[in-house]
Amino acid sequence: MGKVTESLQAALKECGATSAALCVAFSGGRDSTVLLHSLAQLQLGAPLRAMHIDHALHRDSEGWAEHCRQLARQLQVPLQVVRVKVAIGTSGPEAAAREARYEALRVALKPGEYLLTAHHRDDQLETVLLRLMRGSGPVGIAGIRTLIPFAPGYLLRPLLELSGADIARYGAKHGLAWLEDPSNADAGYDRNYLRHEVIPGLSRRWPAAAQVAARAARLGEEAAELLDELAVQDAVGIVQGDALELAGLRQLSGSRQRNLLRSFLRQQGLAVPGEAALHEGLAQLLQARADSAPRLAWPGGELRRYRERLYLLRSHPDAVAPPASLTWDTRRPLDLGPLAGSLDWQAAPGALGHGPADLTVRFRSGGERLRKHGCHVRLKNLFQEAGIVPWMRPHVPLLYAGEELLTVGDLWYSDQWAHQAWAAGAKLRWAPREALR
Repeated sequence: MGKVTESLQAALKECGATSAALCVAFSGGRDSTVLLHSLAQLQLGAPLRAMHIDHALHRDSEGWAEHCRQLARQLQVPLQVVRVKVAIGTSGPEAAAREARYEALRVALKPGEYLLTAHHRDDQLETVLLRLMRGSGPVGIAGIRTLIPFAPGYLLRPLLELSGADIARYGAKHGLAWLEDPSNADAGYDRNYLRHEVIPGLSRRWPAAAQVAARAARLGEEAAELLDELAVQDAVGIVQGDALELAGLRQLSGSRQRNLLRSFLRQQGLAVPGEAALHEGLAQLLQARADSAPRLAWPGGELRRYRERLYLLRSHPDAVAPPASLTWDTRRPLDLGPLAGSLDWQAAPGALGHGPADLTVRFRSGGERLRKHGCHVRLKNLFQEAGIVPWMRPHVPLLYAGEELLTVGDLWYSDQWAHQAWAAGAKLRWAPREALR
């Protein structure tokens, strides 16, 4: 039994995955080819499949996908090819492709399934060095973790204890053919620069550099786990869904505040702001006057303060305009956009299955009033009294019959609503996509 097979079996056993469904992230390159081949040879008896992500960034990408199909057929492993659209922004093509790839894998993974990638010890060295150059803390220095929760299943890197040379020997022994991505030779990319320019010199001076980095990563992972445990303790009474209570947060030291915030964001599946932005932004959120509206925004999301809470937003509300006036056929749910969510009509038993077809949905323009209990009440007052966060107020749908305001979302109903025959026992369900209070 070879080194690759032994390491693979040991990793699967340690993670309790020897009888679990496995899905290999299969690029067609050397490392993932060896991983898929060795798993197919093991014949574990559990379901085994592969996924190839076509980023469509290279003119030969369709040929690469066909190569993967042919090899998967030879190994009798089902293969799913997914073509993704890579939106290259300020993070660069490497990060954008990785984000698109993992999003596609996340969507396709089945409950309880293990996604396997072919990262090895040399990749770990590159990752640790890259993150050091980016100023990462213990979580970053922990590098690539062997096993983490992922989507409805797990992400497993069973070859992390092996070197690239170990994997190359397996491929040569079995006569495997794999793809060579020409972009891997481009030293303009940070990881390639480390691989071709920096690491060879390090390895000549310190031959055990990869093993030392792997050991440092394991120690970093232990430190990161301790920080996560501390964050779990600190979160009690502070983290409330997608919000944090300021009173409790202020009782923590600055280091523990930032540690809790980093952990909170990672738990929500969001990127963490850079260290300078986190220090300055959190200080502003905590110290600003009660009547101000401080916020911390970064590419991964946004934190806003209202009264004595910090709210986590996955979008930037000011950049999302409410839709124009809409006519609603209440027989079908109405999509209101990325923030306002949707409206749905739920008729009472025995009543009409839907409301009238001429209802109109509008959004605030200012000065709206709702007639309740014989009085006209300003929406501004209703929102303030109920503690509705200011950035969501423009996205609250207002339901009209003609020029008469009937409801404010499903929060408040007018006197006129109660007088409509079709409203008897009916319920309006509004599902916004961000928290209201």
